[in-house]
Amino acid sequence: MDELWAALGEPNRRALLGVLRAGARGVGELADEVGLSQPATSKHLRVLRDAGLVTVRVEAQRRIYAVDPGGMAEFDRWLQPYRRLWNDRLDALGNYLDTAEADEDQE
Repeated sequence: MDELWAALGEPNRRALLGVLRAGARGVGELADEVGLSQPATSKHLRVLRDAGLVTVRVEAQRRIYAVDPGGMAEFDRWLQPYRRLWNDRLDALGNYLDTAEADEDQE
Protein backbone atom coordinates (compact mmCIF):
# COMPACT_ATOMS: atom_id res chain seq x y z
CA MET A 1 0.00 0.00 0.00
CA ASP A 2 2.92 2.36 0.64
CA GLU A 3 4.03 2.02 -2.98
CA LEU A 4 0.50 2.86 -4.10
CA TRP A 5 0.40 6.01 -1.95
CA ALA A 6 3.86 7.06 -3.11
CA ALA A 7 2.72 6.71 -6.72
CA LEU A 8 -0.48 8.68 -6.14
CA GLY A 9 1.27 11.37 -4.12
CA GLU A 10 2.80 12.95 -7.22
CA PRO A 11 0.51 15.36 -9.16
CA ASN A 12 1.86 14.40 -12.60
CA ARG A 13 1.07 10.75 -11.93
CA ARG A 14 -2.46 11.62 -10.91
CA ALA A 15 -2.75 13.66 -14.12
CA LEU A 16 -1.59 10.66 -16.15
CA LEU A 17 -4.18 8.45 -14.46
CA GLY A 18 -6.81 11.08 -15.20
CA VAL A 19 -5.99 10.97 -18.90
CA LEU A 20 -5.89 7.17 -18.91
CA ARG A 21 -9.36 7.05 -17.36
CA ALA A 22 -10.69 7.93 -20.83
CA GLY A 23 -8.81 5.03 -22.43
CA ALA A 24 -5.43 3.55 -23.29
CA ARG A 25 -2.78 5.87 -24.72
CA GLY A 26 0.76 5.74 -26.00
CA VAL A 27 3.58 7.47 -24.15
CA GLY A 28 3.81 10.27 -26.73
CA GLU A 29 0.09 11.03 -26.46
CA LEU A 30 0.28 11.04 -22.69
CA ALA A 31 3.31 13.34 -22.71
CA ASP A 32 1.47 15.80 -24.94
CA GLU A 33 -1.70 15.72 -22.86
CA VAL A 34 -0.01 16.33 -19.51
CA GLY A 35 2.73 18.63 -20.83
CA LEU A 36 5.75 16.55 -19.86
CA SER A 37 8.72 15.32 -21.87
CA GLN A 38 8.58 11.71 -23.07
CA PRO A 39 11.41 10.63 -20.73
CA ALA A 40 9.68 12.21 -17.71
CA THR A 41 6.36 10.66 -18.72
CA SER A 42 7.99 7.24 -19.06
CA LYS A 43 9.52 7.53 -15.58
CA HIS A 44 6.15 8.42 -14.05
CA LEU A 45 4.48 5.57 -15.94
CA ARG A 46 7.07 3.12 -14.63
CA VAL A 47 6.24 4.16 -11.05
CA LEU A 48 2.52 3.74 -11.76
CA ARG A 49 3.15 0.34 -13.34
CA ASP A 50 5.31 -0.82 -10.41
CA ALA A 51 2.52 0.24 -8.03
CA GLY A 52 0.04 -1.85 -10.03
CA LEU A 53 -2.00 1.13 -11.21
CA VAL A 54 -1.36 0.82 -14.95
CA THR A 55 -0.63 -1.93 -17.43
CA VAL A 56 1.48 -1.70 -20.57
CA ARG A 57 1.33 -3.57 -23.84
CA VAL A 58 3.74 -3.33 -26.75
CA GLU A 59 2.45 -2.58 -30.25
CA ALA A 60 5.37 -2.55 -32.68
CA GLN A 61 7.52 0.39 -31.49
CA ARG A 62 4.88 1.83 -29.15
CA ARG A 63 4.06 1.15 -25.54
CA ILE A 64 0.37 1.53 -24.79
CA TYR A 65 -0.66 2.22 -21.20
CA ALA A 66 -4.05 1.65 -19.57
CA VAL A 67 -5.45 1.85 -16.04
CA ASP A 68 -5.14 -1.47 -14.21
CA PRO A 69 -8.47 -2.14 -12.48
CA GLY A 70 -6.77 -4.49 -10.00
CA GLY A 71 -4.55 -1.78 -8.55
CA MET A 72 -7.45 0.63 -8.40
CA ALA A 73 -9.55 -2.02 -6.62
CA GLU A 74 -6.92 -2.27 -3.88
CA PHE A 75 -7.10 1.50 -3.42
CA ASP A 76 -10.91 1.35 -3.43
CA ARG A 77 -10.85 -1.31 -0.67
CA TRP A 78 -8.63 0.95 1.43
CA LEU A 79 -11.04 3.88 0.95
CA GLN A 80 -14.17 1.89 1.84
CA PRO A 81 -14.20 2.58 5.61
CA TYR A 82 -13.71 6.30 4.96
CA ARG A 83 -16.53 6.29 2.44
CA ARG A 84 -18.81 4.79 5.10
CA LEU A 85 -17.71 7.49 7.55
CA TRP A 86 -18.65 10.25 5.10
CA ASN A 87 -21.95 8.57 4.21
CA ASP A 88 -22.87 8.36 7.90
CA ARG A 89 -22.03 12.03 8.41
CA LEU A 90 -23.93 13.13 5.32
CA ASP A 91 -26.94 11.08 6.45
CA ALA A 92 -26.80 12.80 9.86
CA LEU A 93 -26.61 16.21 8.18
CA GLY A 94 -29.58 15.32 5.99
CA ASN A 95 -31.60 14.27 9.03
CA TYR A 96 -30.69 17.48 10.85
CA LEU A 97 -31.71 19.62 7.87
CA ASP A 98 -34.99 17.72 7.53
CA THR A 99 -35.73 18.29 11.23
CA ALA A 100 -34.81 21.99 11.02
CA GLU A 101 -37.05 22.43 7.98
CA ALA A 102 -39.96 20.69 9.75
CA ASP A 103 -39.45 22.98 12.79
CA GLU A 104 -39.51 26.07 10.55
CA ASP A 105 -42.73 24.89 8.88
CA GLN A 106 -44.40 24.59 12.30
CA GLU A 107 -43.56 28.18 13.29
